[in-house]
Amino acid sequence: MTLITTLARLEAVSTGRAQPLTTVRHRHLTDHPLVLVPLTTAGEAGAPLGALVGTDRDAPRLLVVPQPRDRDLRFAFLAELADIVLPYIDAYADDVEAAERNETDPETGKRVKVEVELCADAPQLIVPGRAGIELVRLLGRSMRFRRTAEQDPETPYPAPPRVPLLGRWLTHYGERARVPGSSLLTALTDVLSRHWATGQSSLEDQHLGALLAWIDPPEGESGAEAALRAELLRDAQGQLVCPPAGPATDPAFDNKLLAPAIERYDRARTALAAAEDGVEADDRLGELTAAERHIHELVASRTRPTWDAVWHGLDLLRTLPEGPRAADRWTRDRWSFTGHRDRVLAGEPPQPRRDDAVTAANKLATREREQARLEAQEALDDPLVMAGRRLGGEAFAGEVTDVVMAYSEGKRAAPRPLVTVRTDDRPHLGERVKVYRSLGGKPQSAEFVGYETDGSAGVPDNDGGGDGGGGGGGGTLVVLRILDKMGRGKEPEPGSVPEKGDPVCFTLFEHEQRGGAKLPEPEDTPWTHGGPPGETDAAPRPDAVTEEDVL
Repeated sequence: MTLITTLARLEAVSTGRAQPLTTVRHRHLTDHPLVLVPLTTAGEAGAPLGALVGTDRDAPRLLVVPQPRDRDLRFAFLAELADIVLPYIDAYADDVEAAERNETDPETGKRVKVEVELCADAPQLIVPGRAGIELVRLLGRSMRFRRTAEQDPETPYPAPPRVPLLGRWLTHYGERARVPGSSLLTALTDVLSRHWATGQSSLEDQHLGALLAWIDPPEGESGAEAALRAELLRDAQGQLVCPPAGPATDPAFDNKLLAPAIERYDRARTALAAAEDGVEADDRLGELTAAERHIHELVASRTRPTWDAVWHGLDLLRTLPEGPRAADRWTRDRWSFTGHRDRVLAGEPPQPRRDDAVTAANKLATREREQARLEAQEALDDPLVMAGRRLGGEAFAGEVTDVVMAYSEGKRAAPRPLVTVRTDDRPHLGERVKVYRSLGGKPQSAEFVGYETDGSAGVPDNDGGGDGGGGGGGGTLVVLRILDKMGRGKEPEPGSVPEKGDPVCFTLFEHEQRGGAKLPEPEDTPWTHGGPPGETDAAPRPDAVTEEDVL
């Protein structure tokens, strides 16, 4: 947590209202995201109870499992979910545009540019909170290996045809959600808490109702009062007025309302199965329909408040302009979506239960690289985020006070101008440390030469203040040597070197992340790291029983 975030939280406590942490929106939002508000059964992991899903805030689709322990009803729920989600995904799969991508030429081994298809946009899935993302991953893992009757006629409990395909897509979205900066699968509480600081803890921010109460409290009420009411207020039946944002349910709801309703449904099903004639069957069918309708009403009462809260949160996010580099991260999401679409169309098998060593290392390296890139891009897009990096000594801003042209030594002298910057910040600069500034969207690097004191490079005062011997005005004089992005000529190109009086901002962190060392192909990994592909999913076989194993 940066000092800016700490100060914002303190101010939120003082004012009773959440304080902005950013000036722009650092996550991409599509025009028509698919919102999913899931609900699960307590005590059984991954057993769905119901969901509200759709792209129209005024017309959501309600899906309910009247008896979550019934495997057939759960498959029917997943099939209905697939009938909603898969057409939404397919609508984006056919709209493509031409794009260039670097690939390795199999004959020469060199990197060449090839023209490929890239989906013009990608489907975006929004869930209320972080637990919703974990449920999406769990559902994907439980669905993608299901066998259908067409694949295996003898399989017990065959799944509907589209369920395994939905499992593959949910698995991909769940894995992509682990990449920092990705927006394919987004938890609304995480995005809101990234852009606003509340006066409560980060754990309390996972309650969507309480978080929205801080950001947009009712008229005449503070955020703390509204958040407390959202968390604790109950109606005459003892039920929460603002239910949890799923997928978990409130124990009072489970014990007082849901359990009796499911028990009534079970009795009606048993009675219908035992009916002896048509008249009795019609009566029992009416009882079963009424019991099922009652469960639908209960699930709707728990999911509809969260559904409305999700759309309210999206409205709040859309009031912020999108950051310039958010589109670049969304392009990488589009590449990810296009790649998985191509794998599905090519008939490749579903994702393995466990990644091989090379795939796991690549995923870890990607997440580390994207985390560093996200932090750098957010600071470059947002002066408020950059202020936090400046307070932490990772960047400094100031005004150019002098520019002296200098050249490198050697046969071909290249321009290496010395730029003096007056700054009030206290960057953590050391000898020959490299710093970077954004020049036309590209990073220009410079080298720290020293501090200017009494006309010579030296060390500033211990407090980092004073005029640094540079004349009138406070601050420290920092001398930098520009290293690149000045053209190939002997004289720098116009605009490539800051001029006297220009405001500048340099960072100690790199703007672009470098790729790591190339990993071997999966078939070249040693047996200690899983061996060749195809054996990673095989169950380990126990050693044969010998005489020494028997007493």
